[in-house]
Amino acid sequence: GYWLGKYEVTQGEWEAVMGSSPSQFSECGLDCPATNVSWLEVQEFIRRLNERGTRAAYQLPSEAEWEYAARARSGTDSHAGDISEHAGNDRGLEGIAWYAQNSGLRTHPVGGKRTNGWGLHDMLGNVWEWVGDWYGAYPGGEVTDPTGPRSGSTRVKRGGSWGSNARHCRAANRDDNTPGHRDDSIGFRLVRIP
Repeated sequence: GYWLGKYEVTQGEWEAVMGSSPSQFSECGLDCPATNVSWLEVQEFIRRLNERGTRAAYQLPSEAEWEYAARARSGTDSHAGDISEHAGNDRGLEGIAWYAQNSGLRTHPVGGKRTNGWGLHDMLGNVWEWVGDWYGAYPGGEVTDPTGPRSGSTRVKRGGSWGSNARHCRAANRDDNTPGHRDDSIGFRLVRIP
């Protein structure tokens, strides 16, 4: 078991730890996801957060932890079912995700859509979420709690964003960027280290 953040880390939380917010959607408010943060900058945020001396410590979830949480025991594209309209409005996705067809092409405050079966908001859409793994091919055969490669040149991001078509807002979808890449469609959520 593990504890994953109910929401993506917000601009307000980023500002409280880092002193300012790099998010380009500042007019969205402190309850919107922190964006425009690189994987490397997220590591600095985590380091500073963990130095605060709280009883818990945090890190990015692994790719396997992220997908398991996004699925919430569902075997479908999303916890609302399979995606039927890959490039247009998808009825199931409408109620659970901010994506290209309903977002107005911007972020929205966290928690504005229905949760999945485990009470997690915005696992799909709103912003892509950095995870801890390097990007690489999946291992062959059936695996339990797989880990990514030990090294690489790009890091994994999951979940799709406010600018993604429905086909990218699936629990199984993955993408990657270099660790220094930052843009207004990428954020993150944290997992608590036991």
